Amino acid sequence: MWIILGGIAAIILGVLGLIQWWLLFLKALVALVPFILLIGGIFAVIIGISSVKERAEEKREEAAEQSTESDKS
Repeated sequence: MWIILGGIAAIILGVLGLIQWWLLFLKALVALVPFILLIGGIFAVIIGISSVKERAEEKREEAAEQSTESDKS
């Protein structure tokens, strides 16, 4: 029960805070957008490089398997 009341109080205070500091909230969002894009871009590059490395490793393993199979024949 106390958790529900605390949640309701937090919602009310949050709404009042947004009303009171709406312009500051918008400025914070505007400031966060480039930062989020930067971090998201860094993660995308890291994931892309990792994916390319995995594909190259898979191709090397397939080539190694094919060469061992051809040696057995």
